[in-house]
Amino acid sequence: MGKADEIPPGGPAAPRGTVTQRAIERIKAMIAEGRLEPGQRLPAERDLAALLGISRSSMREAIRALTVLGVLEARHGSGIYVTRLEAGDLLETFGVVADLSRGSRLRELLEVRRILESTAAALAAARITPEELTVVEGHLAAMNATDDPEEILAHDLAFHRQIAAAAGNGTMAAILEGLSSRTFRARVRRGHREEGAFERTRREHAAIHRALAARDPEAARAAAAAHVGAVEEWLGARPGA
Repeated sequence: MGKADEIPPGGPAAPRGTVTQRAIERIKAMIAEGRLEPGQRLPAERDLAALLGISRSSMREAIRALTVLGVLEARHGSGIYVTRLEAGDLLETFGVVADLSRGSRLRELLEVRRILESTAAALAAARITPEELTVVEGHLAAMNATDDPEEILAHDLAFHRQIAAAAGNGTMAAILEGLSSRTFRARVRRGHREEGAFERTRREHAAIHRALAARDPEAARAAAAAHVGAVEEWLGARPGA
């Protein structure tokens, strides 16, 4: 069963809560401490339950919960494995929060996005490769070449995704990915209701691109913050959005 056999029957110190919650925390501790590695197969359900001193039904519920969270994965006919623990997989459910949020909660998420987006732009200004900058330029050119809202928004999303990738922080990129979908739907509404909204969006993107091309982190930070700030301002004027 590998390194997991080294866990004493009592396992790590268990927090308060239900038996299933304690099982979840113990499995997470095994992974955090290196007793279970990414890609490693878990011991059989019966053995792991006995090892941690809990019932098989509680162990089954803990495994199911950790599978939903992307920590574990079931392979048909093979068993339960620790995933690669990639940030994008673990943060996938974060996007659901952004999709379902409204009002003040959505504005809070946009505030987080403004902070992260501006940081990502500043990092990208220092780290972006010529090839990555060419991709950013391509999406900007595509936005400028069409008045179709869906095409503009698709390239808008790709523009920001490339900048997040160029920043070189996978965790930040995964969080920003989760924060994008509802934000872009908000932009669609703004585009339909406010004359000239897409033109302003194009100008904001052009300012970000200029800062990236100039390798100016502070200018990139300011341009990205202003860009997301415009969406915040729009939502702030519409309490029910």
